Amino acid sequence: MMKDSMVKVLDDKDLEFAETLRSLGVQRNVAILITYLANVDEASSKDIEMGSNLRQPEVSIAMRTLRENDWVDEKEVKRGGKGRPMKVYSLRTTIDQIIRHFEEEKQQESAQTMESIQKLKQLISS
Repeated sequence: MMKDSMVKVLDDKDLEFAETLRSLGVQRNVAILITYLANVDEASSKDIEMGSNLRQPEVSIAMRTLRENDWVDEKEVKRGGKGRPMKVYSLRTTIDQIIRHFEEEKQQESAQTMESIQKLKQLISS
């Protein structure tokens, strides 16, 4: 007997969200993974691969970035029969907090850029 399972698939609005993250300098796979997890309560690696069109190694590498920022929860769920448990992921933080992270990062970059411009102006006028 087959089990019915519905996998969320990214739609045009989701892809636009991911592209906007990319415009901030976020890596493609990380942007897609954040977008995908923001749209589901939790998802297995397989669900993420199928719903986001990322390959397993791309999911693993992008997941590392989310772990480093402490944005993702990970739990193991035993499957029927033998084999390794399945990992299930969910966002630990809200999408608003993630956006705020990028906002603060860009504000710092902008402040440093303006500081350098001011220094250049001082150097040519002295």
